[in-house]
This record gives sequence, C-alpha cells and structure tokens, in this order.
Amino acid sequence: MAGKVTFFDTNLSFPSNRNTQGFQSASPDTSRFVPQSKSHHELDGSAQAQDQISRCYEKLRSLRPSDSATLKTELNLLFDQLISENYSSSNHDNIHPEVVCEMLMQASRLVPLSQEHLFIKLCQVIHQLLNQLQVIVDEHTLDVLVSYCSRALRTCSSWTHPDVLLALSSLVYGNGSKCQRHLPELLGLSGFLVSYGDPVQPDIELRRSAVHCIANLCLSVPGQPYLEEPYKGVCYGILLRTLQSPKPPDVEDIVFCSVSTACFLTLLELKLLQSALKGMQYFLNGGKWKAIPNQDLGTLLAVLKSQQNKKRKSRGKGKKAGAEGKRDAEEGEGDEVKSTGGGVDQSAWSLGSQSSSVTSASGVTPQLYPSWKKGSSDSEFSDPEGGMQSKLRLYQARVRQSALQCFLAVVKCVEKRILYGYWSSFVPDAPGIGGPPPLTLLTIALKDPSPKVRAGSLQVLSALLEGSRQFLSTAEDTSAPRQAFTPFSATLAASVRELHRGLLLALVAESSCQTLTQVLKCLAHLVSNVPYNRLRPGLLSPLWKQIRPYIRHRDVNVRVSCLTLFGALVSTQAPLPEIQLLLQQPGSTSALNTPGVRTPQELSHNWRRPGTSSPGGAVEGGPEGPCWLLQLCVSLVTQPREEPYSDSDAGGSSGASLEPSPVRLEALQVLAHLVKGYFSLAQASLLELGQLSARCLAEQEPSVQLHGAKLLEELGTGIIQQYRADANTPQSAKLVPVCQVVQFWSDVLSGPLISALQNEQHPTLQTSACDTISSILPQAFSQLPDKTQVLCITLLLGLTYSENSLVKSAAVRALGVYILFPCLREDVMFVADTANAILTALDDRSPNVRAKAAWSLGNLTDTLIVNMQSVGLEFQEEFSDMLLLNMLRSATKASGDKDRVKSNAVRALGNLLHFLQPVHLGKPVFEQPLQEAMTALIETVRGDATMKVRWNACYALGNTFRNRSLPLGSAVWSKEAYSALSYVVTSCKNFKVRIKSAAALSVPSTRDCYGDVHQFAEVWQALAQALEHSEDTEDFLEYRYCASLRSQLCRALLHLLSLCQPEDLPALRSSLSDQSRPVLQDLLVRYLGDKDVALVAGVDGPAGEEAVDHAAPEDGLMLLNETLTRLKGPLEETALDRSEDLKTVLSFLEDVVRNFEEIKESDCNDSSLQLSKSP
Repeated sequence: MAGKVTFFDTNLSFPSNRNTQGFQSASPDTSRFVPQSKSHHELDGSAQAQDQISRCYEKLRSLRPSDSATLKTELNLLFDQLISENYSSSNHDNIHPEVVCEMLMQASRLVPLSQEHLFIKLCQVIHQLLNQLQVIVDEHTLDVLVSYCSRALRTCSSWTHPDVLLALSSLVYGNGSKCQRHLPELLGLSGFLVSYGDPVQPDIELRRSAVHCIANLCLSVPGQPYLEEPYKGVCYGILLRTLQSPKPPDVEDIVFCSVSTACFLTLLELKLLQSALKGMQYFLNGGKWKAIPNQDLGTLLAVLKSQQNKKRKSRGKGKKAGAEGKRDAEEGEGDEVKSTGGGVDQSAWSLGSQSSSVTSASGVTPQLYPSWKKGSSDSEFSDPEGGMQSKLRLYQARVRQSALQCFLAVVKCVEKRILYGYWSSFVPDAPGIGGPPPLTLLTIALKDPSPKVRAGSLQVLSALLEGSRQFLSTAEDTSAPRQAFTPFSATLAASVRELHRGLLLALVAESSCQTLTQVLKCLAHLVSNVPYNRLRPGLLSPLWKQIRPYIRHRDVNVRVSCLTLFGALVSTQAPLPEIQLLLQQPGSTSALNTPGVRTPQELSHNWRRPGTSSPGGAVEGGPEGPCWLLQLCVSLVTQPREEPYSDSDAGGSSGASLEPSPVRLEALQVLAHLVKGYFSLAQASLLELGQLSARCLAEQEPSVQLHGAKLLEELGTGIIQQYRADANTPQSAKLVPVCQVVQFWSDVLSGPLISALQNEQHPTLQTSACDTISSILPQAFSQLPDKTQVLCITLLLGLTYSENSLVKSAAVRALGVYILFPCLREDVMFVADTANAILTALDDRSPNVRAKAAWSLGNLTDTLIVNMQSVGLEFQEEFSDMLLLNMLRSATKASGDKDRVKSNAVRALGNLLHFLQPVHLGKPVFEQPLQEAMTALIETVRGDATMKVRWNACYALGNTFRNRSLPLGSAVWSKEAYSALSYVVTSCKNFKVRIKSAAALSVPSTRDCYGDVHQFAEVWQALAQALEHSEDTEDFLEYRYCASLRSQLCRALLHLLSLCQPEDLPALRSSLSDQSRPVLQDLLVRYLGDKDVALVAGVDGPAGEEAVDHAAPEDGLMLLNETLTRLKGPLEETALDRSEDLKTVLSFLEDVVRNFEEIKESDCNDSSLQLSKSP
C-alpha cells in the first residue's frame, strides 16, 4: 500500500514537518502551539489540485505508447501542468496515493528512455509529486519505477543522471528495506550510488544527488524494518567519507575564484554536507549504536564537531546589533537571512548593551575567528554578490544545525556510559581566556549568530545531561585542592561550575524566545542531575536570582520553562540548605528594582503593568512570612491575568481571564515539589493549599483536577512524615497540630474530592483521588466524623470492583493503608470486608492489581499479628476460620506469581502461619493448606527469584518458627525448612538474604524445635561454615553487610550452644577441634567486643524487624556465661560418657571468654594511660 509522508524539497532545505519518526527536529519551534485551521484559499487550492491530478490521470490512461509527435506534445503539456502546480501550498488529503502511483507508472510506460528531455521532465514530476504530496509509493510501484530509473542510469546521457537520482531518492524514501532486489545494483561494489557518491566524484551536483538518495535509503518509517547489512555499512562509509572530505581534489579552490563562483561552489558543498548529515542522522535513528570495526564513534564525533564550526561568525558588537536582536526576539528566525541587494553583514548578531555579560574574567570578549573575517565593508561586494553571501550564511547555518541534529541522534542511540568518555570534548571545564575559546556546545550556545543553531546546541546539551546523575555523582570540590595532580572528581566539578556559568550568560544574553526556552530547559536538566551536596555552596543562588524575572516573561513557553526550572531547584536532593535559605528570603524585594536581576530583553518586553506583584509573589513580611515561591504559584493558578499575552499564548488558557493552562499546571507541579521537599516552609499555608486543591478539583479540565489531587496527596504525605517516629525531623520544626490536620481533611472531604472518587468518566482522576485519601494521617482519621470515615471506607471498597485496573489497584492499595490505622485494625468487620476485597483483587488479570493486592494482604496479615499481641484471643475467636483459610490458600497461590506479587505473598504467608492457633491446626481442613504453604515458602527460599523475594521468604520462615503451636521439630516440612535455610546461609551471594536466613535459624526457642541430632548438627555446621567464610564474596558491594552478617551468625551459634544437649556435643566437637577453631574463636571475641555491631546490624531492614532478630553483644556475653554454667553443672553429670566432647566445647567457650576479658582489660589500661597523660 502507498502511504503519505513529507519529503525533502527541491533545494534540500529539509522541512521539519515530516510525518515520520525517523527524524526529530532540533528546532525549538516544534513545541510551540499552532492552531490548526483551514482557510478558504487552502480548501480551493486543494480542490484544484485534486481536479488537476484527476484530469492528468485520466488523460494519461487514455494515451498509448507511440513515436508520434502528438504524443510527445501532449506528454510535455501534461508534465508542465503537473510541475507548475505548487501542491505544498494547499491541503492534499483528498488526493489518494494509489492514484499518484498508478499515474506515475502509466507515465513511465509512455516515455521511452531514448527521449531524454521528456524523460527528465518525468523525473521532475516524480520528485515533485512524491515530495509535495507526501506520498510513499507501494511496493509494486517502487519495483517498477526503481527498475525504470536504474535502466536510465545505465543507458541515458550523464547530464540526466542528477535528475534521475533525485527521482530515485523520492521513490526510495522510507522504502530502503523494500529495495532488496535493487540494492546490489545501487549499493554493490560497482553500484551507481557507490560510484556517484564517492568523494573523488568531480561532479558535485551528481554527488549531492547520490548522497541524497543514500540518505533516503537509510530512513525507515515506523513499523518498517531498517536497511540491512552489508548495505547499511556501505551507506555509513559513504556518508562519513563525504563529511570528512566534501570537496573533490580537482574542484577549483574558493580562494582563486571570483566571489560569485566561490559562493556558488560553496553552496553546492553545503547542500552536499546537509544531505550527508541528514543521511547520517537517519542511519543513527535506525537502532542502537553497535561498535564494529568500520564504525568508530570517536571518528564520527570528531567529524560532527568539525561541521558544527562551519564558517560561523561570532555574535558581537555592530551597528546592526539592535535590529538583529529585535528580529531574533520577535521571529526566532535569525538564520533565515534574506537577500537585500547589498553586502550588509546580516549575521552580525549582537548583544548590544548587555554584551558585557558574556565577557570572560579578564574583560575580553572571546571570539571564534580573527577580526578580518568580520571587518568587511559594504562596498566589497556587488549587489548580486552580497545576496549570494547572505544565502551562503543561510546554508552554513543549516549545515551547523544539521550537524547538531545528527549529534542529538548520536546521544540518543549510544549508551550514555560510552558517550561520557567524550564529555570533555563537548563540555568545557574552564572559561576560555586569552584566545579563541575551544569549540564546545556551550560556545555554540553563546556565540552562534543563528538562534536555531543555538537552540540545537542546547538541545544536545540537555540530552547529554538527561540521566547523567550517576556520572556527575563523582564530582566533588568541597575538599582542599591538591597540588600534585587534579583528580577526575575535581575536573568534573569544574565542568559543572562552567556549565552553570555559561548557561547563566546565555540566559542573560538570549533574545529569541524559542532559544531562551531551551536555555531554561537545559538548566532544569543540569539542576536535576548535579550533586550539589558534594559541591561548594553558591552555585544555585545566582541562578535563582537570574531566573526570577522570567516568570513574568511575555512568552508563555518561557514562563512554563522557568517554572519547570524552579520545580527542578526545589526537588533536587531536597532539602538543600542553600535552597531553604533562598525560599526564606522576604518576598517584598521586587526584581524590577534589584540590580542585575532584570535582563535588557525583559525590560523591553514587560507584559505586566507597573505596580503589580513582584516576580517573587511579593508579600510584605520578613523571613517568617509565607514562602514567596508558594505565594507566587498560588497566584498563577488562581488570579486572573492582567494584560494580553504574546501570540504563543493563543489557545492555551483554560478560561478567558486566567493564566494559560500550561502555566497553571506547571505552577501546581512546583507547589507539589515544594511541599514534598520543604514541607516545613509550606505547612504555614496548609489550609490555603487545601482550598487551592479543592478549587482545582472543582474545575472542568481533567489535567488541572489531576494536579490538584497530586498536591493534596503531597500535603498528606508531608504531614504523615512529620509524625513518623523514625522521621529525621529537626527539633526546631513544629508539627502541624492534629486539630489543624482534622480541619484540613474535613474541608477537603466535604469538597469535590468525593466527586472525583465517583467520576467514572475519568479513571485517572479516580486513581489519583484514591492515592490522595490514602495519605490521611491516622491520628486525624480517627477524629473525623463517623459518617466521613464510613464514606471513605465505602467508596474504597466499592472501587475495588471497578472495571478499570488502575482504579482498582489504587483502591486496593488505599485499603492496605487503612488496615494499619489503629482505629480500624481492631474492627473485625472492617478487617473481614477488606480481606474479601483483597482476595478478589488477587485473582485479577492485571499484574499491577495483583501486586497491590499482595502488598495490602501483607499489611492486613501484619495487622493480624499486632491484634494477636494487643487484643488477644477475643479478636482471634471473632475472626472467621473460613476467611483465614481462604487467605492462606490465596497467599499460597500468589507465591507462585510474578516476583512483584510473590515478594509480598510470602510475607503474608509467614504472618498467617504465625497467626494460626491450636484450634485451627486441630481441624483437618487446615492440614493440606498448611503443608502447601510451607512447601511454597521452602521452594521460594531455594528458588532463583529476586533477592528481595528470597529475603522475604527467609523472614517469613522465621516468622513461622515463632508460632509455638506448630509441630516444628516433628513435622515433615520441618527438616526441609531447616535444610533450605542452611543451604542459603552458606551459598547465597546476597548477604542480606544470608542475614535473614541466619536470623530465622535462631528463632526456635527450645531444643525440640530443631528436631533430631542430625538436624541440629546440620544447622550448627551450616552456621559455623557461614561464619568462617563470612568475608568471602565476589561482589564488592556486599562488604558493607559483613559486620551485620557476622553479628547475626555469632548470635545464632550462641543460641544453639545455649540449647545443646549431651547428644549434640559430638557434632559440636567435630567443628571445634579442626583448623576452623581459631577462626570461629576470633570472630566470636570480636562480636562480643564490638559495641556498634547492633547498630550496623539494623541497617537496611524494615522498621521493627531487625530489632527482633539482633541482640546487643552484652546479651551474647550473658548467654555465653549461662551456657558455660549449664555445661559445667547438671549437663556435665549427664554427659559422662561424652567427657571428651564436653571438654572440647568447654575449652572453646572458656578461651572465648578469657580472650574477651584480656582484650577488655587491655583497652581499659590504654584508656587510663591516655587520661593520665592528658593535661
């Protein structure tokens, strides 16, 4: 089937409105809002074009091949009509691609290759129709016409070949993978495109057409395969050689030509380069970069860097500077230089009065080229030559722009870890002083006269910075500088500082609104990835000061980007002390009157009347008043605008009098980031923000409603984090009073939030509303009116049966939060209703719903354990046995699901097995589910699931062992459970899993729980072996858990020693009498003497779990002494026949105690000696 797509125009200017995904324009214009409307002229033009195509098609169908002059005349007239029509000026959706393809095939049947002039006209028709009508030909038409053109290249005169290649390029556009039959003839060893596209080809026009054709072969439309090897490699080689040597050796050098001839030849070269760059971009868009011998990334980057420097004239002072800057600001088309008939240097883009802002530290403005290249007078060129010079500068800018677009494609297709090896080639680490600055992306953004090229460099820099957090995390300059050498961390930190400096200069100097938007976006990417906590403070304060005026810029895109940057500032590594101080600055200081804050461009384009609120949301008050950024964002969302906006604001407002929707949405996002990172500054405006969110939820626009709900969720989460016992809240921070929290949620729940929960037309809003009401503070929920509590619970229970999976998963998760509320967890009816809803969701088709349901089931079973300990038998007796059985079966089934479901399912299994009472275990109906649950846990521990799943499974087995009602020592599954844990504690590569397995092995409180002698010996030997090899690991990251692992293993061994019986002594003696004895003895002594081991052991564990599994070393010493007393007392009398075994064990334990006492006494003497020497 034929399809539609936009082609290159005839002068190879490569329009940016193609309907393919193989190319992404670097122009900032692509993000601007353009109203889609059709004028009467466009509709009339479309109808005329359709009529003409239909008439020509019917006429061609009526003709038959012949040698008559009449046929030639009619074909000439038809082709002239088709060529003369400008189809790109009107809409052409009504013209069917099938008709165009059939018409071109019929024309090829009527035009023999011997009639070269008529054939050339046909080639022009093919190129123009396919290009302007945006048609991709179908496979049959492609085969016929490519064969037709190939025959022409073999038989026709050489002067026809450029036009033939242009027609061929339009045919193969996006069809490279469908040309398999013709590729040997085109790209083989002696193929047409290989010979014509070779750098030694003397005819530049022919070479340009061949490279153009190669570029179109490399393009693939979405859904189609890419060009295959070896032809893909052939294309890459030709394109790269073209970029490396664009001019053949026998072409006259530009220095020895007249100005007109030199400009003409240079234009051809520039068009050739532009085709090659576009082809390279299409090649790079064909998939991830693969390092093969003929494709060296360094060579490609060097070539692209050289093309970015194509005859650029620096932005500098000049008499045309003011007009140029104004034109850039108004049109954003500084590179579209028009011929004026004179030799005026239209590219002398200047900063005017603000040029001093981009000077170096020495006060000298760095330039890329010598002064003679910019000192030509108007009289040096004649009028035509001046026009040619303007056109030359235009194409030079296009080449630079294409090179940057190609570089952007490189950034997207090459792995960042490889690309960062070339970081220093494109990002400076020091300002250029005392000569021309090196060519970097920052230099282009500051110096290039074309705003589109400047925007392109900023887009590339943004792509480099995006996702660079791990790479930049090594940057550090807080320590004193080294004299001997400069570490990489310091070099990278200098690069980060230079990026801040350069982008700030670009921000002050830029006058084009589109490029200014890219500067702000690039700064946002930089701020989001830089590790400011490892750098000296002071980087963010100048940036904060400079961007405040741009919140009030006349262009809506600039305002949105400025708010995005503020969002990045308040969200990166929050809370940062520097940002906290900036937020606390008084908002009454107007940026209009602050020196250095307002840019010259902003002073000339103020879109608010004097006397309005300041950019900082100015409110009178000191640092203790409301945060100025918060007040500003609230005003942007709620207050009406006061003056008309620029043209870019059209169509962007949710109401006639309010700010445009993008500004309001970005302001709401900044508020959400501010509340999340700096809640202590926002809590003073808690009720005001609640009213703002309610107002947003009451609006009709879904995006505003969603952002309002998100803000509410962040407010609720901030309150909860303040009240958490383990939150690192400063002592000076005041908690929000519970009464104020109750008032806040009462107002919210009596507003439009409930309506949002019931709005089935917008499931995304329902999902966000569920997340919002799950962020209510438990202490406040208990004080809400009963009808409000019941309403929330009823709505959530009902939404768990929603047909939308997102809504259902959010509702199930919210119930999983509510089940932990102290005021609800003891309500048996609520627990039962929640359990039934969760069990239903566990059988859902959506993996996301099942994952949330498993998490909620884990929380529910945590509640059962808490109730068992706090309420006692009363709750257990009221809880339904059948429901408990269903929960056990569902959790067992879920433990075989995907890992994200399994990790919480095994946690729930451990809690349920802990919760079972003798009354349950005595019923036959529980026997098989119990066996299946234990089997599931054992298989998960032994399996190959993720470490998080196995960690939870080990914890679940330890939780199960705490149930004294289970037949732990005699059951069939008991031996398998101990064997699985013993296997993991010695062989698992992940130390956290080993820690949990050792903790589980130390849970049973009596000797009978460990089974027979062989089972006890297996556990002991596994723990002893694990302790002996506790530092053996291939993963360096696991070393941080070594202390925790040794602590848990020592505690488990001491626990087994405290329970051992005479029949267990032979097994203990065998492990204590060989070469492993000194190792175990030394590790136990270190454990007893390590005062910080309990702290280390608790790292990275869930709250409240590690405290159960770890004991302080003092408890271990007490346990060891008790074991010695027991072994020397009654146990010694019953172990007469095993006296040697007992002596060995006693000797080992006594040596441990004695060595520990000696070390302790030595430490005390050292401390006393130091105190006596101190003055």
